[in-house]
Amino acid sequence: MSQHRSLKGASTIAAKRNVLKRFERVELLKKRGQWKDNQKVLGLPKTKPDV
Repeated sequence: MSQHRSLKGASTIAAKRNVLKRFERVELLKKRGQWKDNQKVLGLPKTKPDV
């Protein structure tokens, strides 16, 4: 019996993610200079990952 393609290992899934986690968005905003130290982490602006 063969294994279903959705159950393959994570190493074969190397697609670029287009949704960032909150900490990744904060790091990206810091790198771009758009982050203030006393800013709240809720309601962050939309960001696209660097290519």
